[in-house]
Amino acid sequence: MIMTPFLKWAGGKRWFTQRYSHLLPKRYSRYIEPFLGSGSVFFHLQPQQAVLGDSNPDVISAFQGMKEDWVQLRSRLLDHQRLHSNAHYYAVRSTVPDDKTEQAARIIYLNRACFNGIYRVNRHGVFNVPRGTRDTIVFDGEDFQAKAQLLQGAQIHLADFESLIDDARDGDLVFADPPYTVRHNLNGFVKYNEKLFAWSDQERLAYALFRAYARGAKIVCTNANHSSIRELYADRGFTLLDVSRFSPISASADSRKPFEELVIISDPPREGEER
Repeated sequence: MIMTPFLKWAGGKRWFTQRYSHLLPKRYSRYIEPFLGSGSVFFHLQPQQAVLGDSNPDVISAFQGMKEDWVQLRSRLLDHQRLHSNAHYYAVRSTVPDDKTEQAARIIYLNRACFNGIYRVNRHGVFNVPRGTRDTIVFDGEDFQAKAQLLQGAQIHLADFESLIDDARDGDLVFADPPYTVRHNLNGFVKYNEKLFAWSDQERLAYALFRAYARGAKIVCTNANHSSIRELYADRGFTLLDVSRFSPISASADSRKPFEELVIISDPPREGEER
């Protein structure tokens, strides 16, 4: 059964699952994803056991809401669809409810109704993306129940990535997709990415993955294809692969071009062999 994410997320990896799913192991114990976002790879693999985490509380609220009460969540989203307007959108954007299901419905509604599905907060942590053009909030045939059932096998944590990776054991699969931009791969990589994910965090991530690999975990990590990243993972037993994608988040279609990214994998498959 094909399952798609219920969130749209900048830097999401649906393109990766569509083009490079052969790089993902077929056999593993638990699936661990410490930078959850929309969970594209999780929904593609549909693991029986998973540990999912993110440092973004809105992401975690959305996934917990789906897992714990998909019926009520869908009902609230249908309410948002019925009430959807400029006034309703900005009223929802400016208010954070106390109820967990309402919190989940809020972020999914805003994610689907805002401009280009972008998630952005101001310096006070307040979501501030303007309304987009989409009016449909709940799509025909969207199977909330299947997503909720899949999530029953997942532990969901609001957590820093390092603690989740440090929990990886022999046979587990860690898929790490840290925040990064590839628009400045050749010019100012560190400067532009420092705002998203500091270089000290890149180093912390690398060493956490090295430790997990030493314990027997399988590693797949996506990152910017830049010499500094390559040097960080060189001579550590990983295979570094260049991949390309299409980056759709842009105000102008003319400026949407392919961007090269890096996939860092342990124990890559031989030709004709399943991992």
